[in-house]
Amino acid sequence: MIRRLYDWTMGLAATRHAERMLAAVSFMESSFFPIPPDVLLIPMVLADKAKWLRYALVCTAASILGALLGYAIGMFLYEQAAVPLLEFYGYLDKFDEFRAIFKDWGWWFVLIAGLTPFPYKVITIASGAAGLSLPIFIVASIVSRGLRFLIVSGLLFWFGAPIRDFIEKYLGLLFTLFVVLLLGGFVAVRYLF
Repeated sequence: MIRRLYDWTMGLAATRHAERMLAAVSFMESSFFPIPPDVLLIPMVLADKAKWLRYALVCTAASILGALLGYAIGMFLYEQAAVPLLEFYGYLDKFDEFRAIFKDWGWWFVLIAGLTPFPYKVITIASGAAGLSLPIFIVASIVSRGLRFLIVSGLLFWFGAPIRDFIEKYLGLLFTLFVVLLLGGFVAVRYLF
């Protein structure tokens, strides 16, 4: 099923409605859809490099709107919608851990998860269910998702097709490494100085 969704999403990149589809996939991915918008973003930027920034901004704006839907699902429809989604992605058992983490680290958790390959829909739903401050959630989402899509689009703009395989293979690992280094720097500053 996931492979068919992936292939269907890739096919959208070649249509005249690609930008609208990019927005739709970005929106849905932030709240319930399993395929990330990179599947459309990458071929679209490669096909028209001059629009790399526009595509990154479309992804970001739609992702933030979708994140608000995910937040609302978590806040208002936890039992009806959030539980089945969290079960589908295999995170229901870990949700109590998320609630505890959100009380102390909400901003950082949303920021970091938005950069990494961790399913962002889980974070948006968890944020609403845990009652994370909506303004904090929005700012963290804008920063993390904006950075993520700008980096992917920018790399494609500057390096073109050769970077595509690298992005698809290693981007999640690189974002995770970046986050570990960033957190390590904060920990070092806090405890060493």
